[in-house]
Amino acid sequence: MSADGACAHISAIATVRHPEKRECAECMKMGAQWVHLRTCQQCGATLCCDSSPNRHASKHARSSGHPVVASAEREERWLYCYPDDAFAEY
Repeated sequence: MSADGACAHISAIATVRHPEKRECAECMKMGAQWVHLRTCQQCGATLCCDSSPNRHASKHARSSGHPVVASAEREERWLYCYPDDAFAEY
């Protein structure tokens, strides 16, 4: 978090929207299950959460350098920044 409490990676956000596909593509390739979905706010990838066995969203954040995800659950409106370990509702 920056000194004013804002996420230092907020400029990486391209768009906040819920995905049309309701699946983790990486889990689908593996034939695996997921718990919840997250959407990368830089490239739009839909990936599984850290409660899921394969944790594809956090793996994507580390490998791609895309730090911010949003919940892809329709009833949830929040962002999470991995490097800052920060949540924000929208």
